[in-house]
Amino acid sequence: MWRERHGSRVSAESVTERLREVDRLGIGVLIPGDQDWPASVDDLGDSAPFVLWTQGAASFLARPPSDLVTVTGARAATSYGEHVVAEIAGDLAQEERVIVAGGAYGIEGVAHRAALASGGDTIAVLAGGVDRPYPAGHSELLGRIADTGLVVSEMPPGATPTRHRFLARGRLMAALSQTTVLVEAGARSGTLHTALQARLLGRSLGAVPGPVTSAASSGTNGLLRDQSARLVTGSGDVRQLLDEHAQSELRQSREFAQTMQTSQAVTSQPPGL
Repeated sequence: MWRERHGSRVSAESVTERLREVDRLGIGVLIPGDQDWPASVDDLGDSAPFVLWTQGAASFLARPPSDLVTVTGARAATSYGEHVVAEIAGDLAQEERVIVAGGAYGIEGVAHRAALASGGDTIAVLAGGVDRPYPAGHSELLGRIADTGLVVSEMPPGATPTRHRFLARGRLMAALSQTTVLVEAGARSGTLHTALQARLLGRSLGAVPGPVTSAASSGTNGLLRDQSARLVTGSGDVRQLLDEHAQSELRQSREFAQTMQTSQAVTSQPPGL
């Protein structure tokens, strides 16, 4: 990935200088097996990242996925969407859930601010390097998140966001948490890709309904119509999704344990019985 930006010829002096800059900016690096590596991203299989660059509290990534809630939605959010997401994200942050979003304008920016205003924790997943705040208009917000929460990316410092990297970021946002919530998304919104990734990973997916006359809610209303997402009208619905997912995992674990016990009992019987 370094080659995408700097070409194939990189001198030792250049690498040393970049590493010094990374250290000066307080940027950390995580690889699989590290203490703070988020095991949940390993569910991505072959598309799982092999490195994560961090700025802030990397320990947030080590928390159970049930502690994290991904919130995403339209950049061109309406006042309705901003009001709803502020309440949901603020309430969840007060309950010590970590709000995961992409730092974008609109719904995601409001989700980050609501978490910070509630004294809670938030993670911003960027499509470019953590040293290049994007969008530029959110430089101050992303700086606050780096100071009190976490900014993370799979792209190295200096990398610029691209369409492909925005889509790739969506899979990370979906993988990091147990539940993803969409608040406003148009019919062709990129946030629907994050919703698809959440479903493919077996994560819980919720969507906030919007006015049928609002283009900003056509995507979320479509998910609800197709029963691809659960109805979310407040933080209580998100808590229910989290609880149901936890109960489902517990039930599956018990069923697996019973199957293993039965299998062991059969194989341990003497021949002829």
